Amino acid sequence: MKRVDFYHLQKQTLEDVLPKLVEKAYATGKRIKIKIGNEARVDFINSLLWTYNEEAFIPHGNKKDGFAKEQPVWLSTEDDNPNQAEMLFLVDGAKFNLNNENNFSRIFNIFDGNIEESLQQARAFWKELSALEIEKNYFQQDDNGKWNKKG
Repeated sequence: MKRVDFYHLQKQTLEDVLPKLVEKAYATGKRIKIKIGNEARVDFINSLLWTYNEEAFIPHGNKKDGFAKEQPVWLSTEDDNPNQAEMLFLVDGAKFNLNNENNFSRIFNIFDGNIEESLQQARAFWKELSALEIEKNYFQQDDNGKWNKKG
């Protein structure tokens, strides 16, 4: 793990932000894993990525779809990395185990700043990373929805 980017949601929802960030990451040609905090949300995010924009296409799947190794984007609640993803998105309170042997080059931790538990979890993860030599970035949205790097 070389870099962790924290995306602090305040003005938009995960549903508004996640597809756009995944679309940009997918455009890099790297494989992606989206780790979701609970199983019920896997189906929701699966549908969201298919329907959020008529003109965009993000090929993805989850364990119900199968063919994990062939999926450019894999959705799961597990710590697995069956598609050999280089980028990891953590959403809906999903946690990353720093002892995990999966070597992601970049992690996107997207958290809702309007939910105190999410905010505290993000702060704890930031603090945990501070003890390691890992690049950390913190992004907030302005009033127009543009992401700005802070500090």
